[in-house]
Amino acid sequence: MKVLIIEDDEKVAAMVARGLEAEGFRVDSALNGPDGIRLATEHSYDIIILDILLPGRNGFLVCADLRKADDWTPVLMLTAKDGDLDEAEALDTGADDYLTKPFSFAVLVARVRALLRRSNGKDPAPVEAGDLYIDPAARRAWRSDTEITLTARQFDVLEFLLRRSGQVLSKTEIINGVWEDGFSGDPNIVEVYVRRLRSKIDEPYGRRAIETVRGVGYRLASDGG
Repeated sequence: MKVLIIEDDEKVAAMVARGLEAEGFRVDSALNGPDGIRLATEHSYDIIILDILLPGRNGFLVCADLRKADDWTPVLMLTAKDGDLDEAEALDTGADDYLTKPFSFAVLVARVRALLRRSNGKDPAPVEAGDLYIDPAARRAWRSDTEITLTARQFDVLEFLLRRSGQVLSKTEIINGVWEDGFSGDPNIVEVYVRRLRSKIDEPYGRRAIETVRGVGYRLASDGG
């Protein structure tokens, strides 16, 4: 597997590169946005680790440029910035995941491996169930002609359920499919996200797409409810 690191802090870039190489990855590095775009354009990578605060062209713009060029290599945003707005902007510009510095290298590797498992490097096709529709590439959702505003995690949960519509999924299966490896929180977090999704995709439209299967888990109706 080949990784491109675009990071202007040479010490951080070198540390991540050494660690990934020890894990069996081949690594290229760039210290600014333009060089990162050039390497990503000239070579093929399995994943890109991308800092946001870059000289020349910031990470948001680098990611947006790659997506506009139809390059759907998985992107893990790596930044010292924190907060929901930064995460939302990263994901809105096409990033697949987001990790805030300082970070555990073990968590970084787990995120990288999770992204590699989930993605084949192509523009993901739209997914629909009845009039419930998502565009995974743009990370947008609709009920009929009405666009639904979702947070990044709400979108991930909805996508996971939609791709398996008609199947009964346990909380553990949803956590393993949506949250990062090594999740150690309360599994009832799934209930919170299901409740919020219902308030957005079902209740305003008089629908019941997400069904609770008592004692087992949840199922999204294959016809969209």
